Amino acid sequence: MNQKGSPRIAFVGTGAQGASIAADFAVAGLDVTFIDQWPAHVEAMRANGLTVNLPERQIHTSVKAMHLCEIAEIKELFDVVFMVVKAYDTRWAAEMIKPVLAEDGFIIGLQNGMTHEDIAGIVGPERTIGAVIEIASNMWEPGITNRQNDTDESWFALGAVDPAQQHRVEDVAKLLRHSGTVEVVDDIKSAKWMKLVVNAAELIPSAIIDTALREAAEDPEFLDVMRVAGYEAMQAALADGATIMPIIGMPPTMSNDPDRYVDQIFDMVLSTFSRDDTLTCSLQDWRKGRRAEVQEVNGIVVDVLKTQGRSAPMNDLVVEMALEIEAGRRRPGLENAARLIEACKAMAVEA
Repeated sequence: MNQKGSPRIAFVGTGAQGASIAADFAVAGLDVTFIDQWPAHVEAMRANGLTVNLPERQIHTSVKAMHLCEIAEIKELFDVVFMVVKAYDTRWAAEMIKPVLAEDGFIIGLQNGMTHEDIAGIVGPERTIGAVIEIASNMWEPGITNRQNDTDESWFALGAVDPAQQHRVEDVAKLLRHSGTVEVVDDIKSAKWMKLVVNAAELIPSAIIDTALREAAEDPEFLDVMRVAGYEAMQAALADGATIMPIIGMPPTMSNDPDRYVDQIFDMVLSTFSRDDTLTCSLQDWRKGRRAEVQEVNGIVVDVLKTQGRSAPMNDLVVEMALEIEAGRRRPGLENAARLIEACKAMAVEA
């Protein structure tokens, strides 16, 4: 962090998640700039401020909002940049913000997937902090975000990509604690993998059948589908050198058995970080006509195990069906459950 006083902070991507977190920074009086690619959203924030609807309260605050194209007009460098764009947009967004990132500044990827690797490839590992985020939010109209977890139920982990910079991570954690619980971890790669494990189980599978996450998990047969996707993701994590570790507030005494760990973390997400009407970000993307983070979550599982000469049949099928939906050859809906359940049962027989 710089020694010039209050750091200059930017959020690149101020949709449902980014806006709700950045709003906490604004309310705290921090120097924070909202940068977004949705023109109507930027204009709404400029005209009327930002509204964040939380379970028991509402935040309304004026904010400093900029269009993505206005990055080229920035003169004073940012010390800290939180990246909250979709995982597949990470590399170009990092390239865009790089010219206005201070030489000793950091980009922190508050995203799904292994985006810390993409960011480090653009700005260097010494200027990259990996992050894990656990919040449920949605946004359907410009200038208004709906956050389903208040700060007491929001959880983050931070860790430097370059171990030589780990001692500086706490300064960033102090900023992020305006929005929730923040743990500084030494092994951010493993923490990112643990989150990807649960994302592989929940995001795309529940979106394929077009239901809220809890509703999808209420069907025991479909819950098995999601768990198997998570089991395969854990095998990919271990194959990539990750270590099983607690995240999102899990007790340190959780199971070291890979499958049992997946069960525990999935149950915690369902009970603590979701509501009856919580839609995964993937289903929200599809309902808005956008593509989801298919390759960046389930696709990574398939690719990593493939390099080891192993298969991930459930994740492979999830990717296949998701890409059919995005190509317009299939519609999200409960009718898709049968194919996934049948595949899951066949895998159990083979095992």
